[in-house]
Amino acid sequence: MAETSITGNQNQLSCSICLDLLKDPVTIPCSHSYCMSCIKSYWDQEDHLQVYSCPQCRETFTPRPVLGRNTILAEVVEKLKQTGLQAATPADHYAGPGDVECDFCTGRKCRAVKFCLVCLASYCETHLQPHYESPAFQKHKLADPTGHLPDKVCSLHDKPLESYCRTDKQCICYSCKTFEHRDHDTIAAAAERAEIQKDMGETQMEFQQRIEVKEKELQELREAVDSITVSMNLRRR
Repeated sequence: MAETSITGNQNQLSCSICLDLLKDPVTIPCSHSYCMSCIKSYWDQEDHLQVYSCPQCRETFTPRPVLGRNTILAEVVEKLKQTGLQAATPADHYAGPGDVECDFCTGRKCRAVKFCLVCLASYCETHLQPHYESPAFQKHKLADPTGHLPDKVCSLHDKPLESYCRTDKQCICYSCKTFEHRDHDTIAAAAERAEIQKDMGETQMEFQQRIEVKEKELQELREAVDSITVSMNLRRR
């Protein structure tokens, strides 16, 4: 339901010429809206005909309409940008064959974009956001996702990275633990991951609540767009 509202809102506030969110939106006489630069360029190509058309409904206008920025629509677009959720998850963001899956997605898994060397977990774009926004994750080190931790091997000893060194904040193998990290604070990698994920629960819940608030704002924006469309249609009558 939330994805439907987000997608619908995006479609109503997108320019059908550049397919992006409206920039300096203008509404032409047939009530369709475009980026000012997009519709100007489109009409420049029709100057030799002295008849100007709407790219969507093909209604024609003579002379060339004077364009004015739709300030109300511009405010709605700006509000949509501020929500940070401009569209539902694109299909190509889901994990496919050979991709590393996000450890925190439920249902259909999204493709991981980063692996946290402290959390020992892979994250998609959505679930990675707390690492950028929360002070609790400022010292966490991110790397490209490379699959499940047990599949990784130590570059020094060519052995599985089965332990985690809390002193140096890095994954290590049994030989590292015995020699290079002998006097360090170490723990089994799986145990460290479980402990960190437990500590992250509250932060993840808070982030999910923020997403729900933004989705509610998007729904309100959709209703505002519908109201503006109705109002503009009434003015034309």
